[in-house]
Amino acid sequence: MSKSATFHDEDTARFASRPAAAPGSGEVHVDFLDASDPAGRKAWLDHWKRWPGREVWAHPDYVRLFALEADRVFCATVRTSTGGVLYPVIVRPISSEPWGKGEARACDLTTAYGYGGPFAWNFTEREAMGFWSQFDSWARARGAMTEFARLSLFPEQMVLFHGEILDRGPNVVRPLVVSDDELWANYDGKVRKNVKRARKEGVIVEIDPLGLRLDDFISVYESTMNRREALSQYFFLRTFFESIISDLPGQFFFLHAIAGGKVIASDLILVSVENAYYYLGGTLAEAYSMRPNDLLQHENFRYCRDRGLKRCILGGGYRPDDGVLRFKRSFAPGGQRPFRIGVKTYDRGMSARLVERRREWERAQGREWNPVEGFFPPYRS
Repeated sequence: MSKSATFHDEDTARFASRPAAAPGSGEVHVDFLDASDPAGRKAWLDHWKRWPGREVWAHPDYVRLFALEADRVFCATVRTSTGGVLYPVIVRPISSEPWGKGEARACDLTTAYGYGGPFAWNFTEREAMGFWSQFDSWARARGAMTEFARLSLFPEQMVLFHGEILDRGPNVVRPLVVSDDELWANYDGKVRKNVKRARKEGVIVEIDPLGLRLDDFISVYESTMNRREALSQYFFLRTFFESIISDLPGQFFFLHAIAGGKVIASDLILVSVENAYYYLGGTLAEAYSMRPNDLLQHENFRYCRDRGLKRCILGGGYRPDDGVLRFKRSFAPGGQRPFRIGVKTYDRGMSARLVERRREWERAQGREWNPVEGFFPPYRS
């Protein structure tokens, strides 16, 4: 692969001149692939296909869904004879924020919504040290102030994050390598009761691997978000879902609960080689009494298991031990895993100055602003 094909700009190209390490030397060579460059995207996708796990979160077309117009999408990759690393990051320029005008070089790094890595396989601790050394140099060269990563639930999938790791509460994981009888017996009693209720009400479940009922899904989902008064970040344009359907074939499917010919509940599931992930979904308020959600999850598990998947990740709640988390936990008692994030500050002085710049800008707009406690990076809270 030529340097011009792999490296897209001056900040990244400076890392191209280093010679590749000899096999077995314990040294690594990190490539920083730009998703906006056709050759970079191809190299990224080729490496993703080599990965036995092929988690959807590391697919370039998934990560690009969360990049704004001014953002850049990169993947820090290592390719060895037996394994490698895939760490996708979104580079967000500070100057694109109204309170960050004039900060031409400053940026921060984040991962896409979900579980962002840094993913690795057959990778040693010594190789990890080399990876992070080169990654830090690249980040500093780009002017990165901070780095935020949503980490995989499965430590065996990752290279250990190089900053502070924080616990953000439990996520629920439902094992799928079980028989129908074992699956059924492991639910809370109320789940079994609700599944029976839904079936008695005539609710049926339709698997939709092509997104043919996208209009129905969007209608149900948006009505649910409006009813819950959800934050703006949980509303997505139609083009977001259309991109998933067109760019990630085989990495998703929809489930629809139907009663009387009408979709009353609908879920979007993302799929990797071994894992399925509940992603987004909703239910019509008038359908609650029919208990369609319990039936949807039950049929989701059975369908995923029959596809050969090992686990279904249901996610967590909005707050500690809220109703959402309790509902998910009822399908997998004892199936909780900690969800963690990784944070790193490259320039503490500049990060603190950005907080003050944000405060001054907000005050000029007639608002008092202070960072939300626990939010990272603080200047974006």
